[in-house]
Amino acid sequence: MGRVPKKVDHRERRELIAGALMRVAADGGLEAISLRHVAAEAGVTTGMVQHYFATKDDMMRFALNGIMERTTARIEAAMARLRQPAAPADLVRTLLRTLMPLDDDRRADGRVGLAFLAYSAVEPGAADLLRDGTRQMAGFLADQIRAAQAAGTVAPHLDADAAGAGLLGLMEGLSLYLLGGHYTGETALGALDAHLNLIFGNT
Repeated sequence: MGRVPKKVDHRERRELIAGALMRVAADGGLEAISLRHVAAEAGVTTGMVQHYFATKDDMMRFALNGIMERTTARIEAAMARLRQPAAPADLVRTLLRTLMPLDDDRRADGRVGLAFLAYSAVEPGAADLLRDGTRQMAGFLADQIRAAQAAGTVAPHLDADAAGAGLLGLMEGLSLYLLGGHYTGETALGALDAHLNLIFGNT
């Protein structure tokens, strides 16, 4: 009696390879990435890597999507834990805190995210993905500031779009200092809260 062929989970294989790519990138940067290095890290052959990803760019885009999906899941879980209905200030604070590299998983994703940011300067596909994410987050922050203005808790003259873009830039800058070991988590969160209090008051 013949042996039944094992069913291959192609999504699982692709995620295994993309996970290996992210570990290589986290340890050595994007310049360390090659089909051979990723295959060795994943424990598979270079032929298998090429079967699932025709080019290095294909691998990079798949891995970047994985980071974005994990980040979205973290944000949704953090938002779901808020007391409902959540105030705009709480939504903003939760989003920005969740995006900051304050634990091992987020630090690993953050290091790879930095590498992808540099990669996006020369790869239009990656740049589009990152720009879309930036627009969505900045828009969400601006919308929450406008909601607080409508409720009378934020000054009506404040430019919500500019303030939202500034908060996003602040979070990214603090994240860079966290990844570089310049700030502790306590220092970074204190700086974030100080700026949030300037916009929303001491909420």
